[in-house]
Amino acid sequence: MNPAFSVCVYCGSRPGAKPEYAQVATAVGHWIGSHGGQLVYGGGKGGLMGIVAQATLQAGGRVVGVIPQALVEMEAANHDCTELHIVASMHERKHMMAERADVFLALPGGIGTFEELFEVWTWRQLGYHDKPIGVLNVANYYDPLLAFLKATVEQQFLGDWQMELIQTGSEVLPLLAELVQAAGLTPLARLDAI
Repeated sequence: MNPAFSVCVYCGSRPGAKPEYAQVATAVGHWIGSHGGQLVYGGGKGGLMGIVAQATLQAGGRVVGVIPQALVEMEAANHDCTELHIVASMHERKHMMAERADVFLALPGGIGTFEELFEVWTWRQLGYHDKPIGVLNVANYYDPLLAFLKATVEQQFLGDWQMELIQTGSEVLPLLAELVQAAGLTPLARLDAI
């Protein structure tokens, strides 16, 4: 059965300092799986990456992992994925993830998460895609970054229209529903997974 939608999640390969990060990764995966969706992510087994993948699978969703060969050992590739693609480079990884996604969602993470978020945001402003992008601001994690971005608008390096290309929220359900609906798709209610 084809998934109703596909969410590309960018997040940390570490669990982070606060328990809320793991809780929200679990909630995101559960929402995707229980609404007939598919997770596309970086293919790792550790940290928030592994948590969101496991929660998606447990809720009955499909999981597509994409990981470069050089990171298979470092990030401990998740062989429990519905599909695991081992690719040659980070460029190929990000390209495949973007192609397989209907929407993008950033959870807390480090430099890789930031780089992936900013790349798909840049691609959207250039018109390379028109897929919704969300930032899940768990436990105010992204407050400093969002404040900095607001400052770049004030300094006229970013426009308000560019900031409007990303949707931010602190609650899983409304943000994911909003992103999927903005992509013109309908989340299914899978009663067996709720």
